[in-house]
Amino acid sequence: MADAQGVLVVGEVADGNLTGLTTELLGAGRRLVEKAGGKVGCLLVGAAVSGVANDAIAYGADVVYVAEDGAFEPYAAEAWLPAAQEAAAKASPAAVLLGQTSIGRDLAPRLAFRLGVGVSMDTVAIEYDSKLHFTRAAYGGNARAQLAPKSLPAVATVKGKSQDPLEPDSGRGGTVEHIAARPAADQARVKVLGQEKAKVEGVRLEDADVVVTGGRGLGGPEGFQALEELAAVLGGAVGASRAACDLGWYPPSAQVGLTGVTVSPTLYVAVAVSGASQHMAGMSGSKNIVAINKDPEANMVKAARFAVVADFKQVLPSLIEELRKLRA
Repeated sequence: MADAQGVLVVGEVADGNLTGLTTELLGAGRRLVEKAGGKVGCLLVGAAVSGVANDAIAYGADVVYVAEDGAFEPYAAEAWLPAAQEAAAKASPAAVLLGQTSIGRDLAPRLAFRLGVGVSMDTVAIEYDSKLHFTRAAYGGNARAQLAPKSLPAVATVKGKSQDPLEPDSGRGGTVEHIAARPAADQARVKVLGQEKAKVEGVRLEDADVVVTGGRGLGGPEGFQALEELAAVLGGAVGASRAACDLGWYPPSAQVGLTGVTVSPTLYVAVAVSGASQHMAGMSGSKNIVAINKDPEANMVKAARFAVVADFKQVLPSLIEELRKLRA
């Protein structure tokens, strides 16, 4: 990365604001250029995205590339790809970072192919020590693979909550450049007929400072009622293991793990969760882990800072009652 020209972040906007993952990527880009030099660029694509250009600068961007057109929405790879290519040509980055989202998963391999480079998917760590390295989960989360790109720019999709955003600074200076690429009316191969968002009540799982997760050991969907009570007392969100979601006990959108949501709360309470490697990969960034499990040999018990080896049905009612007293 000796000839690095900085980092390009392909940002995403939701409900008129930068997504949390975009701010995390900008923070990662800022830390990379502080070591390797160059500037942090941010591409924003969609309708009225120029309204959040200053937000991108506040979170660490030096240059914001704006491709503003209502025809870019909803997302279509054929429309976004030319804009991403143009931004990459303007920025000449050493690394292009995208979020591990439905957009990033689809766009990153296409962009890497057009640029003639490789791509690191599901990236959880980005390091620089005279050369750029990406770390991603391998073998179903049982191991970590470290990738060193042979050619630049290196393209990577980054998992949410694996990077820390910067504190926004409204006084930061930056520039805004407009991208000429526009989607053609006959370009899209896929037509989006409708979109349905998962209903979320209370704090979002990805943003929660406290996460209470249940596994197959709950025995059925009724076990999640106690978890919802505990999460409500703690002001947190409820998650589920893949096994619990596959059994239909809890919505798939609440799945924590390698193929689900990645969380990094201050407190992670795992109730009747065995601790399979795929699940651990999605919550390994938790600051404090509390396990409630009947099996003292469970992986989650071994990984926890505090563990209660008992039946959750005996533990949770008393725990919820005491916590309510403390909150009162």
